[in-house]
Amino acid sequence: MHILHLVVIVAAWLIAVAWVVKLAEAARGLASLPNLLDPQFDISPAERPLLAVIVPARNEAANVYACLESLVKQDYGNIRIIAVNDRSTDQTGPIMAKLASANGACLQVLTVAELPPNWLGKTHAMALAARMAIAAHSPDYLLFTDADILFRSDAIRRALAEAVAGRADHFVVLPTTLIKTPGEGMLLAYLQMMSMWAIRPWRVADPKALRDAIGVGAFNLIRTPVYQQLGGFDVTPMEILEDLALGLRVKRAGFRQRVATAPGVVCVHWAEGAQGIVAGMAKNLFAVFRFRPLLLLAAALWMVLFCIAPVAFIALRSTRLAGLISLAAAAALSLLWSRNSQISRLYALTFPIAAAVVVYSMLRSMAITLVVGGVSWRGTFYPLNELRKHASLKR
Repeated sequence: MHILHLVVIVAAWLIAVAWVVKLAEAARGLASLPNLLDPQFDISPAERPLLAVIVPARNEAANVYACLESLVKQDYGNIRIIAVNDRSTDQTGPIMAKLASANGACLQVLTVAELPPNWLGKTHAMALAARMAIAAHSPDYLLFTDADILFRSDAIRRALAEAVAGRADHFVVLPTTLIKTPGEGMLLAYLQMMSMWAIRPWRVADPKALRDAIGVGAFNLIRTPVYQQLGGFDVTPMEILEDLALGLRVKRAGFRQRVATAPGVVCVHWAEGAQGIVAGMAKNLFAVFRFRPLLLLAAALWMVLFCIAPVAFIALRSTRLAGLISLAAAAALSLLWSRNSQISRLYALTFPIAAAVVVYSMLRSMAITLVVGGVSWRGTFYPLNELRKHASLKR
């Protein structure tokens, strides 16, 4: 028992030190990220590059009108929007058509009636629209976004000002999550804070930091020649995490990757309530670990040790201080990120509970995928063996 007690004490302090180091690193790093709300970004890029915005949508009748309307109302004029109606069975197509008829100069609708074999619906829609945009308009940049994103009227202009000035080959704007319930706030505050363990956004611009690559479905801006040189989405047809996979390919090919914050400029409501978030993660979480059970289980154990065990450490006099330091550092890290995310700082207090829910979601995602033998996404079933065969995202 004495040896076991000593092991617990050492583990508690190692975890506490790791949290403090991560907090110090993030405090320095996050301050270095450009904020598109700063006055120097309130300009138009001198070169006025042509931008093609690609918006894939399947059964997005509840969101697509607001998304496309926010894009056609951008105060940057040199823009073409291609909205892809990907086999929708609701009113997505008619809504797109109505908007296109009123904004024909900048908005075009592309309809996909059938999904070819060995393609995910979203990647196929984006690849098809990119080919169309390049052939019809020869844009300087392509912006891939989702049908539930809301753009402030100056979002494109500010982003292009920084992307052009910084000669970025790939430019990501971190979206602001809209919170409607406490459960959403708790989980999203935790997920965003923990993402800094996986990817250090302040190291994205460093070409030597190969593991710190980023891609975000809400705002993936890429120079067209770079997209073409990488082979576009045609080389990752079955990649569930297509946004992050694109970012990794950009970084590893040696192109310039940049990221910026912009609180309230690019917004998304992730899902309805905590249950909606857990349901949504069933598709993504096992894919993050490339459908490898041992890798997911190791990550779940790490999360238990770093995010839940410190609560138990408080119960022991010998580890109480270490537990309190871990919890305080994690809460402070969440507070730091809240400046960008605009999620209430009070959710920093709930991260051990959120950690338990996320660990459950990870195990649930793996179990569901293994039991049914694949992933169901927006009405289409994708076999696990095909997803594993096409897995491209490796860290």
